[in-house]
Amino acid sequence: MGGNPDGTEHLTLERVGATLVLTLNRPHARNALSLPMLAALHDGWLLADADDGIRSVVLTGAGGAFCSGMDLKALAGREAADESVRERFRADPDLHWKAMLRHHRPRKPVIAAVEGPCVAGGTEILQGTDIRIAGSGATFGLYEVRRGLFPLGGSTVRLPRQIPRTHALEMLLTGRPYTAAEARRIGLVGHVVPDGTALERALETAELVNANAPLAVEAVKACVHAAEGLPEAEALALELERGRAVLDTADAKEGALAFAEKRPPVYRRA
Repeated sequence: MGGNPDGTEHLTLERVGATLVLTLNRPHARNALSLPMLAALHDGWLLADADDGIRSVVLTGAGGAFCSGMDLKALAGREAADESVRERFRADPDLHWKAMLRHHRPRKPVIAAVEGPCVAGGTEILQGTDIRIAGSGATFGLYEVRRGLFPLGGSTVRLPRQIPRTHALEMLLTGRPYTAAEARRIGLVGHVVPDGTALERALETAELVNANAPLAVEAVKACVHAAEGLPEAEALALELERGRAVLDTADAKEGALAFAEKRPPVYRRA
C-alpha cells in the first residue's frame, strides 16, 4: 500500500480473528502522515466497511509511536509518491480528510492503540476513533497554533463535544503536550496501560466487541453519532427508529434464544 524510501509499506494490514489491525508504518518519521499513508489508510477504512467478516478495527502505529501529524516535507514532494497516488488526491480533494476520519465515519467500531507521540494530526485522527487506549508514556496535543497553523482535521468542532469545553480550548489554544495521565483525566482516552501493551489491550477490547451481534453494534454506534447535536426529542425518536429495526432482526431472536438455552449465540448478520 505505497512504499517508503526504505522499501517498507506506509500502512500494514493484519487480520486478527474478526478484527482488522491497521498499523501506521513510517517509524523513521514517527509515523507522520504522507500521501501514500493517507491513501492506504482511506483504503483500509473502505475495506473494513465492505467486509462483513470484519467486526472491528484497531488503529495503531509502528516503532513505539502512534502519529506525529502531517509530514510537511513529504507532502511538499520531498519524499517520492507514486504518480497514481498523486492522481487519486487530484481526483478527490477530500481524500486526506476521509483518511483522517474527518469526512468519513467507519461503520465498524474503531479502537485506537496509542504508544508514544500522538500529536497534531495524530490527535485529530484519534478524535475519529470510538475507544481509545494509551500506553503510559504516550503524549498528546494539538500543536498547530505554535506554528501559525490551524487544526483543520475537525478539532475545533469535535474536541469540545468529546471532552469538557475548557479542556478542549486549553489544548487548542496553548498547543502544549499532554501526558497519557492527563489525557485520561480529561476524557480524551479511556484507558492508560503499561507501555508496550496498548495493542494487546485494544485487541482484547475488540474481542469483546466482536462477540456481540454486529447489526446491533453498528446500529448503536451509528445512533450515537447521528444523535449528536440533535434536540433530545429528535434524538430519542431516532433511537426508537434505529432500535426497533434491530429488535426485528433474526440476530435479536438468536440472542434471546441463546440466553435461554445457556449457550453462546451464533449471529448471522440477519
